[in-house]
Amino acid sequence: NIAPNIAPNIAPNIAPNIAPNIGLLHSGFTLNPSQSLPLPITPTMSDALVGRSLEWAENTPELESEHKKINNNITRTRFPPEPNGYLHIGHAKSMNMNFSLAFSKLGVPEDNQRTIFRYDDTNPEAESKEYIDSLAKDVKWLGWEPERTTFSSDNFSTLEELAEKLIKKGSAYVCFMKPAEVEAQREICKKRIAAKAKGKDPDVEVKNADGLYPGKWRDASVEDNLKRWNRMKKGFYAEGECTLRMKMDLSSPNPNMHDLMAYRIKYFPHPHAGKGRCVYPSYDYTHCICDSLERIDYSICTLEFETRREPYFWLLAQLDMYRPKVYEMSRLNIEYTVLSKRRLLKLVKGTVRGWDDPRMPTISGLRRRGYTKECLNAFCDDVGATRNANLVEVTRLQQHARVALADKARRAMAVLRPVKVVCSGAAKSTLTVPDYPQSPELGSHTVEFTPTFYVDSRDVRTEHDPNFFGFAPGNLVGIKYANTKVIVDSVGAGGVMCHVVDEGKPKSYVTWVGEGGIKCEVREYGNLFTVPEPSADWESEINPDSEIICPDAMVDPSVGELCDKSKVNKWTSNVSFQFERIGYYVVDDDTTWSFKDGKGKIVFNSVVGLKEDKAKGAGKGDDKKGGGSKSGDLQRAKQAAAKARLEIPLTELFMKDPEWAGLYSKYDADGIPTHDKEGTELKKNQVKKLKKEYEKHKKALAKKK
Repeated sequence: NIAPNIAPNIAPNIAPNIAPNIGLLHSGFTLNPSQSLPLPITPTMSDALVGRSLEWAENTPELESEHKKINNNITRTRFPPEPNGYLHIGHAKSMNMNFSLAFSKLGVPEDNQRTIFRYDDTNPEAESKEYIDSLAKDVKWLGWEPERTTFSSDNFSTLEELAEKLIKKGSAYVCFMKPAEVEAQREICKKRIAAKAKGKDPDVEVKNADGLYPGKWRDASVEDNLKRWNRMKKGFYAEGECTLRMKMDLSSPNPNMHDLMAYRIKYFPHPHAGKGRCVYPSYDYTHCICDSLERIDYSICTLEFETRREPYFWLLAQLDMYRPKVYEMSRLNIEYTVLSKRRLLKLVKGTVRGWDDPRMPTISGLRRRGYTKECLNAFCDDVGATRNANLVEVTRLQQHARVALADKARRAMAVLRPVKVVCSGAAKSTLTVPDYPQSPELGSHTVEFTPTFYVDSRDVRTEHDPNFFGFAPGNLVGIKYANTKVIVDSVGAGGVMCHVVDEGKPKSYVTWVGEGGIKCEVREYGNLFTVPEPSADWESEINPDSEIICPDAMVDPSVGELCDKSKVNKWTSNVSFQFERIGYYVVDDDTTWSFKDGKGKIVFNSVVGLKEDKAKGAGKGDDKKGGGSKSGDLQRAKQAAAKARLEIPLTELFMKDPEWAGLYSKYDADGIPTHDKEGTELKKNQVKKLKKEYEKHKKALAKKK
């Protein structure tokens, strides 16, 4: 029954949630503002996003009243990525949380929901206009509509004024310590804290080399610090010569309270703010102030920022600014990929085609791969947001892709590795095929059946196999949609010879492409890494077969108009198809095909395979679809390719093997490519990769002998 306003110096030691009618003293907490110990908190049903509470996080009645007056019934979140790369699927989860899921958890009516899209642009050297533009386009593509778009850099003048306020208050100082000295100072802090925890005297137990603790600059006068701060802003000091540090708490067990940097010197133009400034604020200094200035109610971040609560609330308390609620959720981790910006940038510089490579986990890469916004948003809804760290199976994402495309991807027939079939007794005919077999009312297209047609190599065997129902000697095979049955006479290097029959019931109906099919390039994609959780040695775990190109694929000509280059746009979803019995495919940005004149090339990327029927064994096929399972077919295709490769001399590997033939124009004495087909010299990492393939082939040939 103790009233907090009666004894302000005692009341913070009261834990009313432990015994509300008694007001028991909770001796574990004190009012000392230099400490960063948590106060107990009791979550309520009306607030689902509650994190660890701190004394500094409490707003005064005046600040609370002002905030409510401005926001009224509005609840506001923010999505604040740094424009130092392209957004990835982890950002998609953050967008889903900040634009949607957080409000659902809080029970906020739709009319009262607001989200700001903010560029956290405090590091000019790593940021660019390319990244700024790509972030905006990805947010829009995913369907999120921010209340407004802001830049942290728009507040640079205000941030500098607040830094001066800190200096005048004695809560910031200009420090001339070198980075190595700052690190040494932090090590001293850790040792002093450890000594104190053991009941020992830190001044006796810990050596203070070169007087780094607390440092000779820390207790400089306000006047001196103001002069140095002004000189920093005017460019009197060199980069790295000094920084503005916040005077926090060197005795705190949280290292993030050990006088973090607020400003550093960088003589570099800003991609948004432009030239004319040589001091730039740090993330720790900027983002909490911008949250307060933008009247954010919930600042949502990932769990690695949990220990940043202390500096977040300490700084706002020092400036007497409104403190938003902070909530941390687990990061998104998906099998067979990496989401670290540093690692992604390294992949872009040496392994993949760019930020939008279909193997990349970026929004642009996933879009180019054929994943739609409906798929990604549904996946994020499925994963949700919790504080429990976990590794999400990549199959969950793939299944959402199947669901999203099942009713939207028009059917078409295609062959990835064509094998010629000559059928005696067959007549040319025009066939009507449904665009969506499950919904015939949605339309149809026509295909031309010709006596000479092409089937996929996975549907062909040179020898009879009782468990294989495709094109093998003696087999009865149905030709899908053509109302035609054939007996296979022979299979050889020239292809398949067969003849039409009237009797019998085929156990398989094979898809095909007629003589008028459009030649295209199909890029088959697998996991970028060979292990579910890439380790510190992640570069050695990159999958060399993550991209397999089928340069001579064919697709039925009914797709020609839909694949015209005029319909291709890297910032929207390109048209997708379900290649019957194979999987889902999307038109790639590299497509140059012109439907009008029939010139150029169509490029398709694999999205995801069809859901496999696990009840049937590989190679057995089924009554309606024929052929084998995709996994079995790919395995056999790899085995066949490996066998054929053993016939190629070592020095001719990259000239004759289908995987590399035609890709290079110059080679060294060993036959290793040095220049691509355009005559451009290959990068060192590209040559290194090819040398590995060379050595593998060398060992395989030696083993054969």
